[in-house]
Amino acid sequence: IKNPHFATYRVPRFRDVPVVEAVLLDRKDIPSAGAGETPIMAVAPAVGNALFDATGIRLNDLPLVPNGLRKA
Repeated sequence: IKNPHFATYRVPRFRDVPVVEAVLLDRKDIPSAGAGETPIMAVAPAVGNALFDATGIRLNDLPLVPNGLRKA
């Protein structure tokens, strides 16, 4: 553990983010599927894992809360 105390935890800054190159392809042969929605699919699993880590209860159905923890 690098930061055993919350008070000494260094919050990542924009300068800590690596350079990311985004390449958009203009594909005329397939329909548009959007460009900004893809990252959102990782949010629910990340929240579910955080809840499991905090409570020890694994929630496998959405919505995770408010009734999810009460059912478990």
